[in-house]
Amino acid sequence: MSTNQITELQGRAIPLLADDIDTDRIIPARFLRCVTFDGLGEHAFEDDRLQDDDHPFNQKCFSGARVLVAGRNFGCGSSREHAPQALSRWGVIAIVAESFAEIFFGNCTALGIPAVTLDRERLEALVGDVERDPAVTVTVDLENNEVRWEQTSAPSRIPSSARSALVSGDWDFLSQLLATGDQVRRAAATLPYMAGFPGS
Repeated sequence: MSTNQITELQGRAIPLLADDIDTDRIIPARFLRCVTFDGLGEHAFEDDRLQDDDHPFNQKCFSGARVLVAGRNFGCGSSREHAPQALSRWGVIAIVAESFAEIFFGNCTALGIPAVTLDRERLEALVGDVERDPAVTVTVDLENNEVRWEQTSAPSRIPSSARSALVSGDWDFLSQLLATGDQVRRAAATLPYMAGFPGS
């Protein structure tokens, strides 16, 4: 059994119900020169936040929120891994939206961030409840394909391949590689061009 299984996540939510938010807005291009992803979180939505003091990522009532609630086509634009990395390092552990850009969705899954969809009516209800009471806890339940908050349970959707990878823990390719280290070393030892390399 993998220790990286993701079946259910919960936390307070941060509402950002706008459509077509692209990766340039999630993390401005000037921050792409970083050598590592460390420190990206503090720059999430930086330009939007500088232009709008009321941006949800500026509001103290949403500080520490871990479930991002977004609109349609979230993460469109440039196919940069920096966008979900920035959100993750901000503290986001799951995203609920009406729909996602395909590459952004794949990058989220590869980082172990469930990106599930709800219909617009349910999203608007969720955002309304969170704005009314930022202390509301939102649960993203991958096993039962639903999002829960207060007395509401809404059916969510996620492609079966992504759901399977998250629930089984197979999304974490590095852990899989490390767990099979002995097999990797044995295979490397049979390769002539690996002779002389450490561990061969």
